[in-house]
This record gives sequence, structure tokens and C-alpha cells, in this order.
Amino acid sequence: MRRSGSTRRLGIGFRTAAAGVACGAALAALTVVPAQAHEPERRAPHWELKDSGMPEVRFRGLSAVSRDTAWLAGTAGTVLRTTDGGATWRNVSPPGAAELQFRDVEAFDSRRAVVLAIGEGEASRVYRTDDGGATWTESFRNTDARAFYDCMTFFDRRHGLAMSDPVDGRFRILSTSDGGRSWNVLPSDGMPAALEGEAGFAASGQCLVASGPKDVWLATGGAARARVLHSADRGLTWTATDTSVPAGDPARGVFALAFRDRTHGLAVGGDYRPEQTSPRAAARTGDGGATWRPAATPVNAYRSGVAWLPHSRTSALAVGPTGTDLTTDGGRTWRTVDTGSYDTVDCTPDLGCWAAGEKGRVARLER
Repeated sequence: MRRSGSTRRLGIGFRTAAAGVACGAALAALTVVPAQAHEPERRAPHWELKDSGMPEVRFRGLSAVSRDTAWLAGTAGTVLRTTDGGATWRNVSPPGAAELQFRDVEAFDSRRAVVLAIGEGEASRVYRTDDGGATWTESFRNTDARAFYDCMTFFDRRHGLAMSDPVDGRFRILSTSDGGRSWNVLPSDGMPAALEGEAGFAASGQCLVASGPKDVWLATGGAARARVLHSADRGLTWTATDTSVPAGDPARGVFALAFRDRTHGLAVGGDYRPEQTSPRAAARTGDGGATWRPAATPVNAYRSGVAWLPHSRTSALAVGPTGTDLTTDGGRTWRTVDTGSYDTVDCTPDLGCWAAGEKGRVARLER
């Protein structure tokens, strides 16, 4: 399941913090190679492409369980799963979902996962599987034409949230306490009013992220200011804070968040239009999102996904259609280390990092 920070996976053994530091330092030489190359003694850390077998699909949903197991969710109602490190992928798409656009997947292990389809009205749906995708149960279908669900996140195996663009002037929050088997809309009394034109971006499944048992953050754009909203009570009450990431246009704002604990977080975004530049498109917080500071050297271009490296207090990766950026100082400075196209990234405690994007692209970080 996608919870922000390196401790978000359940049932996986931890390694030492030193291993994470070493991994972050070695990533300075990040490169990308095809999966068929076999020269481990010569290769620096790199994205190793895995053949998903689905070149027509864009994967914006990714949930990494371990170095061996990962789930992908994408266009045309597609869900894939690997349990052998990406050597093979099984198409486990829910039947009858070919018209849906899956943008987020939250996996608990190799058998249990929840996927979110985005869109207006009944196009927004949630499905859950308990048998590795052999069967699926539709657990939520949006019946409000005004709602458009973008992202979801889980605090643990039972408690999770999904968020919709504003309805009646406030972001709508959907809650589950049984692992995604049933959902209910939370009261909106504790949600600040949305700005004119404000919305979330269903770009990577990272516009809503959690850390710990109760803290959750929501990223916005499209309005005059790009904001991050924070709740410390699982979505009942929220506070909103402006960020330094430029907005003022429907295509601009914060697209992705990552928190390594309940205080230290990263925000990335920009302008998703290829012909537009994305200055100041990265920010960081050290107080749980109460304030956000711009990166001294921001990401090089629009970035839609971000993840902390396992067991590191200072290193993280940000990805987008034009490449991968690395920070080794907690988001103060970023530099491009790869030019491959990815939309989303996710890392696990056993030092596994995965990325996915357009044209069926999926890769695992190899050391």
C-alpha cells in the first residue's frame, strides 16, 4: 500500500540506516540499461527496464511491496502484478473494466490490493482483490456527477482514504476502515474551502499520502496558489498551507508528495504541458507541512512522482516524463540523473525502488 516514507510496507524486514545512506550516495551515478544487459561488476545504480508486455498502456498507478513484488495500474482498465522482480508480469485486470482509467493502486502484499479508477461520476470506482487479482470486488462506485476522485492512500491494512476534487466548494474525502471493502464519505465540516479552480492531479497516485497512524496530506493545483492540506485525524479536520510551487493555471501546481515521517516531506510538480517550463517546482517541509520552503536548486522540469529512498533521511527520487532527479540533502538541491520517461515511483524497506510510466514502461532500481 502506498504510504509515504520508507516504513510504509508491512511484513518486510528492515536493514540498517547505513545501507540507505550508501544507496543514496551511490545513486549519484544512476544510469538506465535494458534488462538484458548482464555486467553487474561494471554497473552503477541504474533503472533496469522490465518488459511489461503492454506497450499501449500508460501506468500512473504503482505500488511496490518488495524488490520482488509490485503492482501496476493504468489505462484501459489494466492491472499487472509481478512476484519475480519484473521478470514476468501477470495481467490481473478486473473484468469489464476496459473503459476505466486506473490511476492509483495500493497493495498490502502479493495477494491483496485496492485500485482506483478516476473520472467524472460513475467513472470513479474502487476495486479490491484478496487473491492476487484472480477475482475482484467493486467496493465503491461514485454516483455524484460533481465528484471526480484522484488518489487514495492507506494508513495501515484497514484504514484508508480517497479524495475527490471539490464538491460544493470543498474537497471530498472517502474513508474505509475495512481495507477498502466498503467506503463512506466523511463530513466536510473540517475541510477548508477550496480556492477557485483548485483541484488535485491524478498523475501518479501521490496527490494524497499518509505517514503513521493518522497523518495525511493532500496536494493541490490549478488555482492562484498551490497548496498542501494536512489532517492529523485521518481526514476529519484539515489545515491548508500555501507552497512555493507555481500555480495560477489548470496545468500547474503540486502533483506529488512524499513524507518519510510525520514531519519531513517533499513536494514536486510544475506545469505538465511539455512546451511550458516548470521553475521552482520542488519544495520541502520539516514541520509536517505547516510551512514549505522552495528548493535552492529545484527539479529540472515538471515532475509527477517522488519517493524517499529506503532508510535514508536525506535522499529521494523524483520522476517525470523527461527524467529522474535525485536529492541527497533532503530536498534542498536536485539534479537530473536519468532522462527516461516515468510518471510514478515507489520504494520499499528491502531497498527496492520501482518506476512506471507511458508506453508500458516499468523499471526497478538495480545496485
